Amino acid sequence: MKFWKKIKAWKILDVNLYRDDISASNKKQRLGETKINFSLDDKIVVLIDDVLFTGRTIRAAMDALIDFGRPKMIQLAVLIDRGHRELPIRADFVGKNLPSSLWEAVRVDLVEKNGVDEVVIEEGT
Repeated sequence: MKFWKKIKAWKILDVNLYRDDISASNKKQRLGETKINFSLDDKIVVLIDDVLFTGRTIRAAMDALIDFGRPKMIQLAVLIDRGHRELPIRADFVGKNLPSSLWEAVRVDLVEKNGVDEVVIEEGT
């Protein structure tokens, strides 16, 4: 059976309020919507993200998840792992390891959102 067919519920988690680097950013944070309407107690949770970089977004996501219960296990799936971790975070499932410099940005476009499936490395952030 395919991995995604085993998933019982796809939910959305906004982690902006849990980030530890909000004050360091000059950007105004836009709050998104969190759609988790059940307890995570004893559930296996798979966090899915496009690009794993420093690990700070995933740390914020794990902090946010705890507000919804105590999962049995949290796993991480990422499309792109670009390295440069600042925290001891490791993905359980990786689509592609893509070494990059600190000065580059990695953008993932998906056909459902941008009309094309592609990964783009851009200069400067």
